[in-house]
Amino acid sequence: MRRQIRQKWRPPLALVIGGTLAAFLTIPMIGIGYFKLAGFILGWGETTLMIFVMALVSTIILGFLLWRLVLRPVYALTAHAQAVRDGRENSPLPPHFGTPEITALGQAVLEMETTLQDREAGLRAYTNHVTHELKSPLTSLIGAAELLEDATGEDRDQLIDTIRQSARRLQEQLDALRRLAVARDPLGRGPAVVSDVVAALEPRPGIEVLLHGDATLPIDTEALSAILGHLSGNAAEHGATRLELRGDGEALDVQDNGPGIAPGNRGRVFDPFFTTRRSEGGTGMGLAIVRTMLQAVGGGIALEPSEKGTRFRIEF
Repeated sequence: MRRQIRQKWRPPLALVIGGTLAAFLTIPMIGIGYFKLAGFILGWGETTLMIFVMALVSTIILGFLLWRLVLRPVYALTAHAQAVRDGRENSPLPPHFGTPEITALGQAVLEMETTLQDREAGLRAYTNHVTHELKSPLTSLIGAAELLEDATGEDRDQLIDTIRQSARRLQEQLDALRRLAVARDPLGRGPAVVSDVVAALEPRPGIEVLLHGDATLPIDTEALSAILGHLSGNAAEHGATRLELRGDGEALDVQDNGPGIAPGNRGRVFDPFFTTRRSEGGTGMGLAIVRTMLQAVGGGIALEPSEKGTRFRIEF
């Protein structure tokens, strides 16, 4: 979940610095003027003491404001960054920061932290999946190559076929990994008009794409076209004949009329390499690529409840 810093009114940093400089400039001038006017009334000693007290009080007030509005938020951000560096989770942060500029800096630090943590978790899961998925065809290749030396006739042909299938499977996995790597590259932030993208979308055999309403999304047009292409192709491969899109501001609902997703698989549909069509050549990378492309521009995709078919919601 994205952490949000609570907005609370504070004077801008420029006003704080400008006010401090103005105070240091004007207070001595006021003191000198007052000294000339009241020096003969109160006496030199009393007037000097009064000016000193005024300067001391003003310095304390200005010092407190600078500490409260500038130094304390900077110290808090530094401590939080060090905690993240050391791997300590949920390090405390003040509910709000001093000036609007430091508040914006704090929010940027939190978003950067979330992005880095998501990438690290994704890389760890990505590595685990790659290791698992490539292990099976590699094992088949090694075993078939060892048996091939002593095989003859029909057994030799079967082993050669096993090698070919395993090599083809490895090539498919590598191609899918390459597409996922490309999807991680930064994309343009648009805007893209959904109706324009749908009109130019390459039709997929056996499925009709319908648009209800419209939306303007902060993503590159080509990227959105690729995402909708993945979703329509995935729906068609699972038996859907219609894909309906509904725009809602900076969100898009995608609904198909297919058989839907089994409850036991709903939590895994975005995992790389997860597929229920492995025997038919499915790599399980389509939805993982869609999610990665959206995350690259600050968006996301979620599987929503649906009485019939499958429904996704894309938000930014």
